[in-house]
Amino acid sequence: MPASPSTARAINDRLALRLLQQEGPLTAGQLKQLTGLSRPTVADLVERLTASGLITVVGESGEQRRGPNARLYGIVADRAHLAALDVRTEGVFVLVSDLVGRVLAESSVPIRGDTGTGPAVEQAVAAVERTAKEAGADRLHTVGIGAPGLIDPATGDLRDSAGLPAWHRSLAAALQERLPGSRVTVENETNLAALAEQREGAARDRDTFVLLWLGHGVGAAVVLDGTLRRGASGGTGEIGFLPVPGTASLPSTTDCDGGFHSLAGAAAVGALGRECGLPVPGTTDGPGAAVVVRGAVARVTEVPERAAGGTGAGTGDAATGPGPCEGAGPGGAAAGPGPGGHRGAGERASTEPTEASPAGPAPAEAGAAARFLDALADRIVVGVASVVAVLDPGCVVLGGEVGQAGGAALAQRVEERLRRMSPLATEVRASSLGGTAVLRGALLTARERAQDELFPLPARA
Repeated sequence: MPASPSTARAINDRLALRLLQQEGPLTAGQLKQLTGLSRPTVADLVERLTASGLITVVGESGEQRRGPNARLYGIVADRAHLAALDVRTEGVFVLVSDLVGRVLAESSVPIRGDTGTGPAVEQAVAAVERTAKEAGADRLHTVGIGAPGLIDPATGDLRDSAGLPAWHRSLAAALQERLPGSRVTVENETNLAALAEQREGAARDRDTFVLLWLGHGVGAAVVLDGTLRRGASGGTGEIGFLPVPGTASLPSTTDCDGGFHSLAGAAAVGALGRECGLPVPGTTDGPGAAVVVRGAVARVTEVPERAAGGTGAGTGDAATGPGPCEGAGPGGAAAGPGPGGHRGAGERASTEPTEASPAGPAPAEAGAAARFLDALADRIVVGVASVVAVLDPGCVVLGGEVGQAGGAALAQRVEERLRRMSPLATEVRASSLGGTAVLRGALLTARERAQDELFPLPARA
């Protein structure tokens, strides 16, 4: 059944709003070109959106011909204020933006593991209120939360997951109570990261892809035909529990130790780095593991012709003789956290390895770095190949702090190994957003939901 005139108008208006969000101020002529709508239809929607207080004239296009067609229209940014939260195992990151996504204020607060649920929730809520005040926001229209763990598809609530702090599950309700006029929503952090990579990052040209999150923990998000897939219980992408060869045990319902997490989680990356003789921070959370990977990439990149195995020939082939990680495989991985592939607080490690000297790394350092990257790619491809065999996504993005730190050097190694393991053509890309993707995804989701409420579609007759 065709849409009613009122529904068609609302759809056109929301399309125009989205274009103004994505492209910035536009003239009526540019809106006509981008939407494919007729000139009278565009003129009507511009009038409606202006009258509703959602858009306004923000300037002129600079064209020689003046008049209505030269006016630049933009979203009224302060019509609504939004908050995005990235909830981590030991803290929370907060940002507050206007309706066009311009960040007005941001903050972070660490929350110790021995902090009780009540005090931890109070610290997080106070951080949101403090950041909103700093941004000059009297009211938050929508609050988007990215958190580790499973989201109940029936209720939208964070499910009880062993290994995750209890305050995570209480935060949304506490925010709703303290901010009664706001819409508070929760989404799995890896799903939000995938949405951000699709809109602003490495998957902008892909309707179907898988994001493999590599940080403190591991996770995956599946986007098929432009739609995020959550699964019957909200658990699509809990790849940390994937049983894999080479580990000393099998995962359980409450602990992913022995699963893919034991190969590619931050603790495992740190252990592999030590085995290869690389400098490793004292605290190996997501950012700490990224330091190890980034340092290895720098050493290989600076002396490519002397970095043995730098073309990703495989762990065994890469070694030029007995080395620190000869035979480094899954068996040396460290035990990881419980369900959800959750990450640490995100503070930068207090002790970072020293980068290569200006003159470049020694051949032994470059060789060890190359062997480390080869061994890490050997591990990552086990999970990637499993996902590709089931979903055939055509593209896998290595996300999180580790995926971004590995860049093209790690992505190419994984893709080369995948070509030998799978007949399904798959491109492997490095994240361009890394650890910031969760906040970006939470903000994008909050913007969409605010827009839905500010300009809802009329009910069909």
